[in-house]
Amino acid sequence: MDGLEATALIRSRERAQADGRRVPILAMTAHAMKGDRDRCLAAGMDGYVNKPARSKEIYDAMDRALGSAVMT
Repeated sequence: MDGLEATALIRSRERAQADGRRVPILAMTAHAMKGDRDRCLAAGMDGYVNKPARSKEIYDAMDRALGSAVMT
């Protein structure tokens, strides 16, 4: 199972729950191809970071993803 399949499974399980909770998911890849970011976001991921990533890029992506998550 790759990251896109795992994201689809997680999002499917979330839709089946009535509590509205959402797991933040970030993609991180070393072999970025054109369109990868769009595919990841379309699959339901909350962010995307290319390797090699700087700490600030990772923390910023995490902040954005956590800001979009429903926290309970």
